Amino acid sequence: MTDVLEDDLQPGYDFSTMQGGVRGKYYRALQEGYSIRILKADGSTEVRHYPPGEGTVVLEPDVRQYFPTSAAVNDALRSLIRIAQEISSAT
Repeated sequence: MTDVLEDDLQPGYDFSTMQGGVRGKYYRALQEGYSIRILKADGSTEVRHYPPGEGTVVLEPDVRQYFPTSAAVNDALRSLIRIAQEISSAT
């Protein structure tokens, strides 16, 4: 069974002037991981900190300009690995 969401967007919203999201808005925070605050039923609060996930790589903006997707990064690194292996086997 497929659930279909009803379009409940109000007609007054005008997205034609939106410029889109802000690139890199959470960049620095992601490097440090993130914390969440949990409000418990008894009124107390618990804070949990989560480091960046294993394998998470954050590219600096100047590098991201040349490698905008995960596929681009992986392709470039695989090429670099092949070159390094060729140089290593030649010596």
